[in-house]
Amino acid sequence: MKKRLRLLITTALLAVSVLSGCGNSQNDEEANTKTISSIDDLEGAKIAVQLGTVGDIYASDYEGDEAGTTVERYNKTADAVQALKQDKVNCVIVDEQPAIAFTKDDDSLEILDEAFAIEEYAICIAKGNDELLGQVNEALAELEADGTLDMIKDNYIGDDTKGTCPYVTPEGTTYDNGTLVVATNATFPPYEYYNEGTIVGIDIEIITAIGDKLGMKTEINDMEFDSIINAVNTGKADVGIAGMTMTEERLKSINFSDPYTTSTQVIIVNNGTESQSSIGLVDNIKRNFITDSRWKYIANGLVNTLIIAVCAIIIGLILGFIVAIIRSTYETTGKLGILDCICRLYLTIFRGTPMMIQLLIIYYVVFNSISINKILVAIIAFGINSGAYMAETIRAGIMSVDGGQMEAGRSLGLNYVTTIFYIIIPQAVKNTLPALVNEFIALIKETSICGYIGLTDLTRGGDIIRSITYDAFMPLIAVAIIYLVIVQILTKLTGKMERGLRKHEE
Repeated sequence: MKKRLRLLITTALLAVSVLSGCGNSQNDEEANTKTISSIDDLEGAKIAVQLGTVGDIYASDYEGDEAGTTVERYNKTADAVQALKQDKVNCVIVDEQPAIAFTKDDDSLEILDEAFAIEEYAICIAKGNDELLGQVNEALAELEADGTLDMIKDNYIGDDTKGTCPYVTPEGTTYDNGTLVVATNATFPPYEYYNEGTIVGIDIEIITAIGDKLGMKTEINDMEFDSIINAVNTGKADVGIAGMTMTEERLKSINFSDPYTTSTQVIIVNNGTESQSSIGLVDNIKRNFITDSRWKYIANGLVNTLIIAVCAIIIGLILGFIVAIIRSTYETTGKLGILDCICRLYLTIFRGTPMMIQLLIIYYVVFNSISINKILVAIIAFGINSGAYMAETIRAGIMSVDGGQMEAGRSLGLNYVTTIFYIIIPQAVKNTLPALVNEFIALIKETSICGYIGLTDLTRGGDIIRSITYDAFMPLIAVAIIYLVIVQILTKLTGKMERGLRKHEE
């Protein structure tokens, strides 16, 4: 009966999936037959943008019109371009120079001649920090007057000058005024991107030159684009520079420096021709992982992921046991009522809100204007969240132990606390071991959101490679395989521990 029920449920789910897939495929097919050859063709199209960019702002004007225009928002422009190559969207709206970088080696993509919008880039600085704003504007004026700004741009743009005139810190420069912490999103060539493990680009050289003028050593923090303004407003960064345009909406929450360059928003389309830039499997592996030692992004991210997960699980276990003991004590004896109320509130908050929201609140609100290591922030956030889930798991394990065990311990002269720690908890751990390991597995995978506070974990390491190579398949598969291997190792270890406990019982 159970087998038939499972088969029926599986069949139903497959049917729903197939029907949904057919419906979506039909809708996608109808939308993707639309050809974009000018701005006038955007109505009724699927437009891809990077979340929070000016392209997103401008494209939003089309969204929800009578023609059925939709906007697909991606965390990275590289993801939007990948969606365009797979015909999931009709076009991508992005800044001109990054568009050139995305299309230069791909015959299937082209940039429309008609400009979508003209914009000016500026540096964002927190409201109220007028002193720094004035210093940055003064430094920009000096760099423009002595030709440094033009030299920096020429070093990244122009066939004749590209790579020939990099900015070099003047001799005798000292950094007596401390550190200038800079927030950026290094997925935006040629303004900011990774090269041989280092963040480089027009914006990076400009902010370095400004730092030299101010006598401040620059510290670059790579994070999601939509986290930059929050980082500056909360004091996690002094300035933000990432091809950012001053808009009326942004001016409500942040100040901007004088513009340092002008850019054009353009439209990338898929011209329907087959890309001639495809390479073999071995060469693709080399390009994604061997060239410039790009495997180090994943390796470093893996180390951070494991550090965060292991430390967070320890915090989670400690919190989980404390909360579980308090709650189970209240349920069995009626004591510790006030502590039980506090524990219930803790469980309600941290089990009822998304982990990403908790991470952002702890980083930007709880530790507002406090300099703290990002790994430590992640450990605290994931540890507190994990403790809430472990508490209920451990409490269920404690309550599953026969009540006679407590009576037997007390009859031997043991007090309540000793009986709990030496008789009840060992049995509870054995009963809940698989569930606790599952929580550890889930915790490892949840660390993939660390990029929102500018921390490189395993997932973000793969994202960095994708932003360099514009190849989604290899980095994503590599990251998925590593996660899978970790999960399998933990599963095997759990099985051995369970067998060992069973043998111990015999």
